[in-house]
Amino acid sequence: MASSRVPVQLLKSINGLNSSANAFRPTFIAAYHIQSAPTGRRNFSFTPSHSAVTEFFPQKETKSIRRTPPAWPHPVYTYEQMESVVVSHRDTKNASDKVALLAVKVLRWSLDLVTGYKHEKAAALNEKDPEAARKKYAMNEEKYLMRNVFLESVAGVPGMVAGMLRHLHSMRRMQRDNGWIESLLEESYNERMHLLTFLKMKQPGWFMRLVVLGAQGIWCNALFFAYLISPRTVHRFVGYLEEEAVITYTRQIADIDAGRLPKWEKLAIPQIAIDYWKMPEGQRSMRDLLLYIRADESKHREVNHTFGNLDQKDDPNPYVSEYRDLNKPHPTKDLVHQKPTGWEREDII
Repeated sequence: MASSRVPVQLLKSINGLNSSANAFRPTFIAAYHIQSAPTGRRNFSFTPSHSAVTEFFPQKETKSIRRTPPAWPHPVYTYEQMESVVVSHRDTKNASDKVALLAVKVLRWSLDLVTGYKHEKAAALNEKDPEAARKKYAMNEEKYLMRNVFLESVAGVPGMVAGMLRHLHSMRRMQRDNGWIESLLEESYNERMHLLTFLKMKQPGWFMRLVVLGAQGIWCNALFFAYLISPRTVHRFVGYLEEEAVITYTRQIADIDAGRLPKWEKLAIPQIAIDYWKMPEGQRSMRDLLLYIRADESKHREVNHTFGNLDQKDDPNPYVSEYRDLNKPHPTKDLVHQKPTGWEREDII
């Protein structure tokens, strides 16, 4: 697809976020919400399409080294566990939660303004004329990939910033961090693997790369100062963002099931994804890949909401801790015990 025909779409499609805290709940399957860029706006672009996966960045091999596996092996998810992931929203309970949710709304509003996204118009048109709404606002494979690339390019920032600050704080205090640093860096690494997977399918153009560069600069510095002020609020903020990520990938899976993304039905999955998620034979379709990525986002949602419930200085990381009673449900890295809204402190500490 030529770059001049690729519409701008960077935003996660969040249903009804502009009304109330409960607006995150899943009323998203009925309408197609994304529109093309307004006339005169500079479009983001991909490199020209190819029929097969292109080795944009082949794995480095040397005379002695054959391959370099991931530093953090990915936990094994069962198909049933991934299918059981649900859209969920944690209600605000205190001022910190309200600030985090407000920040998400402001971020979404600003991105809507920049990209020309009009959710209200899309929903209203769908009620009057679903076919017209489909033609004007429906997502396609290229739009989804563009949005996924942009979002994953900044999604790995929060974990890296938080892990770095906790690392420096631990050395400055000359005390251990109780396991938080590892989980935060692993989360950032996981988000980067999402990005690398999507980049195997499409490469962004120069304008998209400039936008990502600017977004990362602003995002990194904003999170740096925010985490210094209130780590709890930042974790809640990331938890709300990950709620939206689950909605985004759930919508993509629903579109595949409805036959609206025919190019993805037989798309070859990059080898980097097969190796990282240990995808078994017969379960290597684009739909399967999105199930794995959605499951990861659901785990980030749970982890950050859980971290937001803990004592930020003294509580151990419940996701890497050993428990006295193994028969009692507790936080894990996999999807055995799912808690979409996070674990409450009194239940695990």
